[in-house]
Amino acid sequence: MTPIRLVPSTLVFAAFLVGPAPAQTVPPTPAKPAAAPAKPAAPHRALVSTSSHPTLDEGTIQRISAAMLSYSVLEVQGGWPTVPPNAKLAPGAKGPDVALLRQRLAITEDLPADKANGDVYDDAVVAAVKFFQGRHGLEETGTLGPKTLAALNVPVTKRLRQLATSLDRLAAMELTFGQRYVVVNLPAAFAEAVEGDKVVHRYVVQVGRPERPSPTLTTTITTVNLNPTWTVPLGILKKDVIPRMRKDPGYAARMHMKVLDGAGHEVDANAVDWNSERAPNFTIRQDSGNWNALGSVRIDMPNPHSVYMHDTNHKEFFSADYRFQSSGCTRVEDPRALAAWLLTDNPGWGRREIDAGIAKGERTDVRLTHKVPVAWVYLTGWATRDNVIHFRDDVYGHDEKPTLVADARPQVASAARASGFVLQSADVRPADVKQVSFLDSQ
Repeated sequence: MTPIRLVPSTLVFAAFLVGPAPAQTVPPTPAKPAAAPAKPAAPHRALVSTSSHPTLDEGTIQRISAAMLSYSVLEVQGGWPTVPPNAKLAPGAKGPDVALLRQRLAITEDLPADKANGDVYDDAVVAAVKFFQGRHGLEETGTLGPKTLAALNVPVTKRLRQLATSLDRLAAMELTFGQRYVVVNLPAAFAEAVEGDKVVHRYVVQVGRPERPSPTLTTTITTVNLNPTWTVPLGILKKDVIPRMRKDPGYAARMHMKVLDGAGHEVDANAVDWNSERAPNFTIRQDSGNWNALGSVRIDMPNPHSVYMHDTNHKEFFSADYRFQSSGCTRVEDPRALAAWLLTDNPGWGRREIDAGIAKGERTDVRLTHKVPVAWVYLTGWATRDNVIHFRDDVYGHDEKPTLVADARPQVASAARASGFVLQSADVRPADVKQVSFLDSQ
């Protein structure tokens, strides 16, 4: 079975004209490192790519289209072999399971084609596994844990659908690419600050949990709020705060929350009948401070979903591999650094001034001299400028929804057969879609 190669230009998806299909950039086989003194294990941190290539730029749609062509060839050729779950695979191992792993990695060009043969888990295989792990958002250990094995065994049909649905979602968005912009790819749980077509900062983020998913959107960042207050959104008020107040009327005071009536006047929380249907008519606002759900920084970006980017008092989740913990907003690990970058064109608002403003404890709103475009996207499959094809888990189940490109597979199959190819799996089975409208602002 051969690795990914260019297919005839007659096989076109979604009416996009594409160039050569991306071929995975393969790292050189590293020299065996010299033994080093043992060091204490460092605290676990989320994997952060150091690549300067943005997840999203003006060429992303074309590159995803080309990647679909590549994976269509793999589908025609039968995909890739399944690595047995009980296989004994570790650096230094030898045998038929290792030979199968080498073939599997070579098919997607994680391992150079000239190293596909062999049955030893050598340095070339370690480097190939690390490369595969990196483009799937996994910790780059070079060894096969359960997550890496599961990613290796995802069938080509599913990978092709990930690319197709990602392409559809991008095509439906109105994207703006300025000299400076911010991208949050929700399935990857990272934010990128892009300047001059290069990622200058990449931030670990927490996004909405599956039952309260973060939306996709495009807008502009207009303001940085220091020491923000937090007005509890109606969704959280109904689902979280009111049930707690029914059990514990002192909850609001303990959380530094004020209960306000329709005129904005403070009301004694103990005087409110929280079991009444009128309870949601009150507004609850949390004071600025270390206890505030938004932390010390909020990045305002007007949008119909009432979501934004902000600091958090739950920083323990940033080191986790699974960072889908919020109620819809994007929590940023280092919001002060992002705020400083956003305020680059605002005289007198560098990192030192931001830290000083926060230390004062007073709410301060700083409007950006130049608004910065921002996009929250949901890409489970995409390709970057270095010709690397990336995949992430479909945490929200969006890939199972009907899509234009994926549902056009019968037509694609016809085009492929006309070109001498026969796709092995061109059927699409749209899944039932459960609408989730509860999006709030924590």
